Amino acid sequence: MEQFDIVVIGGGVNGCGIARDAAGRGFSVLLAEKGDLAGGTSSASTKLIHGGLRYLEFYEFALVREALKEREVLWAMAPHIIWPLRFVLPESGDARPAWLLRLGLFLYDHIGGRKRLPPTRRLNLRTDMAGAALKPSMIRGFEYSDCWVMDARLVVLNARDAAARGAQILTHTEVVSLARRDGAFVVTLKDEGSGHERQVGARLVVNAAGPWVDQVLNRVADEPARHHVRLVQGSHIVVRRLYPHDRCYIFQNRDGRVIFAIPYENDFTLIGTTDRDYTGDPAAVTIGEDEKDYLCAAASEYFRAPVTRDQIVWCYSGVRPLFDDGATKAQETTREYVLRLEGDAGTGALLNVFGGKITTYRHLAEGALAKIESVLGPRGPAWTRGTALPGGDFPMDGYDALVTSLRTRALKIAPATIRRLARAYGTEARVILAQGSLGRIFGADLGEHEVTFLMEKEWARTADDVLWRRGKLGLRFTPDEVAALTRYMEDALKQRGTRED
Repeated sequence: MEQFDIVVIGGGVNGCGIARDAAGRGFSVLLAEKGDLAGGTSSASTKLIHGGLRYLEFYEFALVREALKEREVLWAMAPHIIWPLRFVLPESGDARPAWLLRLGLFLYDHIGGRKRLPPTRRLNLRTDMAGAALKPSMIRGFEYSDCWVMDARLVVLNARDAAARGAQILTHTEVVSLARRDGAFVVTLKDEGSGHERQVGARLVVNAAGPWVDQVLNRVADEPARHHVRLVQGSHIVVRRLYPHDRCYIFQNRDGRVIFAIPYENDFTLIGTTDRDYTGDPAAVTIGEDEKDYLCAAASEYFRAPVTRDQIVWCYSGVRPLFDDGATKAQETTREYVLRLEGDAGTGALLNVFGGKITTYRHLAEGALAKIESVLGPRGPAWTRGTALPGGDFPMDGYDALVTSLRTRALKIAPATIRRLARAYGTEARVILAQGSLGRIFGADLGEHEVTFLMEKEWARTADDVLWRRGKLGLRFTPDEVAALTRYMEDALKQRGTRED
């Protein structure tokens, strides 16, 4: 039976971040994900690296400060998939007063060590182009900074770096049981495709299963029934582009919540999110008709042209596994993460990860490693701050220079495609463009060389893996094109299996 220092359950951003940090310190690591990497909560976010301006209202100052400090750290690690955005916050007579907004934005600018992101400024929405898309009653507002992230790609890149440092990454592999034996764990793994089961040993198990974290505790680990997480559904809608500029909007709703309207994939606008308790299977979460109406109505309170349901081209929903702090409303539940260690080196240690957000995943991983090393002993210092993720080894302001260098490698490829590849893969786009072409085109500008890269380097197995998690080209694919891509990938997987046999 193969032995590991650490087995990580869950291939979301926290699980992959912990696996990366641990592998980089010299621990032997196996990560098991029952589906695709980022197949759950981590690919259903609002795609922001942000402090969470609204969390200041709930006195979550430590959380906001930690998140704000991480923005530029993560931007430097992955400048291809993370970049700055400016957010327009209109004043509204029905919402928070201007003095409160000024105070909140002053704190937002100054408590997080902002260095490269531009500060807040006042806006006259009658003269600034950001006001043209808004109702005439929107006269004044503010503009502040946060960052965008390709959330699922962030997860995959952490997994890739973990693998490069020696970790085993197993997707479509479920942990079906844990059993303590001789001061360690015996972990039973089941391959989704073949149904084959095998066992590995682990000195310590990390339960980073996200919305399923309690299920791992209560069923798989055969522990007494416990409840630690509050499942909160967040849904988003995507519509055709609502305005021509590249800034985002943050709107204050009459119910006290906020929603964002963000430029998305060049031709679209992303609107979200909702917050409501969820009690079903996290894998089956879908947007409700009432959520669509809510988001359309909230955006229509601000935009000059109403946002209607017939404009929606895509929707997605996720379940946030927030630590249950007893808050009355879902929107008031803490976004702080909680790390709880059970057992020790003599009995077998289980580290459970509750809550968290994408922005603080790296810091969470460092906290997890502190607890892991308290059991397994220290292996090395914290190292992930300042270490680039795959493809991110270029300056924070070097995206345009990267695009220029890539264009010289593939002069026949459309500039828009080069820019997309540079955004998704950074310097690794050179591998995809090595032959000066994209290869067979499946739809939109997705070519065979890119699909091969995703299958060989990033664990992609299905068309959904490629079109909705490694990227968002599913917005531009027809059903026939999806079917052709599916056939191609199935054939490629069969050929690979034959070679391996």
